[in-house]
Amino acid sequence: MSNETPVDKMSFEQAMGELEQVVTRLERGDVPLQDSIALYERGAKLKKRCEDELKRAEEKVAAITLDAEGNPTGITPVEGL
Repeated sequence: MSNETPVDKMSFEQAMGELEQVVTRLERGDVPLQDSIALYERGAKLKKRCEDELKRAEEKVAAITLDAEGNPTGITPVEGL
């Protein structure tokens, strides 16, 4: 696990894909304890990355303004984005 992509540089899709692989390996139960601990720690970072990216996307969607007919008219700036 020495040449892994830094979690903070991953796209949502990359992080989710790797998280699924981590969960699969841990569920199999055939990973040595030390490796399981490292996998769990990596999985926790990947989970946080996915949650952060989802939150950012939700905030962007929430910032879209609609007119009376429900058509998008623009966006409202969201702090921090």
